This record gives sequence, C-alpha cells and structure tokens, in this order.
Amino acid sequence: MNATQLAQTAYRNQAQTIRTERGLEYDAFARITHRLGLAAAKGREDIHNLAAALHDNRRLWTILATDVADPDNPLPKELRARIVYLAQFSHHHSTMVLNGDASIQPLIDINTAMMRGLSNRQIV
Repeated sequence: MNATQLAQTAYRNQAQTIRTERGLEYDAFARITHRLGLAAAKGREDIHNLAAALHDNRRLWTILATDVADPDNPLPKELRARIVYLAQFSHHHSTMVLNGDASIQPLIDINTAMMRGLSNRQIV
C-alpha cells in the first residue's frame, strides 16, 4: 500500500457519516421490516426466523413506546399516544401471527408507514 492509499484509508475511517436519530430509527425499521418480509415469504415453514423477526419487531416497538412514554419526549401527546397504541397492536398481532391466526402483512404495513413518516417520502 502506498502513502496515498494509507492517507485515504486514514481519512476515510475518520470521516464517518453523521447519523440523525431519525435516520437511525429509519434504518432499524428498514432492517426489521425486511426480515419480516423474508419471514412472510417463507411462512411457517421457517418458524425460527419468523419468531426471531417478530421478536425483534416487538423489541423495536417496546423501545419506541418506552421513549414516547417519557414526559420529556418532545413529540405531541396525540402522536405519542398513537405510537403507544401501535406498539400494543404490534405485540398483540405478533402473538396471533405466531399462533397461525393472523397474517404478518399488517406489521409490515405499519412499519412501512413509520418509515415513510421518518423519511418524509413515499415508499413503495
């Protein structure tokens, strides 16, 4: 490796992208929603990955609900209440999916809507 390549490597490692909280939340939703989609495609034949994806989705929603329950959270109260409701729905619906009584698609749709809101753009 020559001196120029070493310098580029050193600066590249230092010049990390600045990530906003909103961007981090979007990325978390994107990763988990992708996993939910893969689990939906395989269905109950891959119950291990289905359960793992649902578990991670529940964890994400628990984190969000905990965050908006903080009285110092700057979001409007109505929006905070909606997020808590969606967290409760996601938890309950996940149980129904695991029992084979419901489709995973509503969870994917909710997460996609959240991603749309976080990015302020349309997601198809």
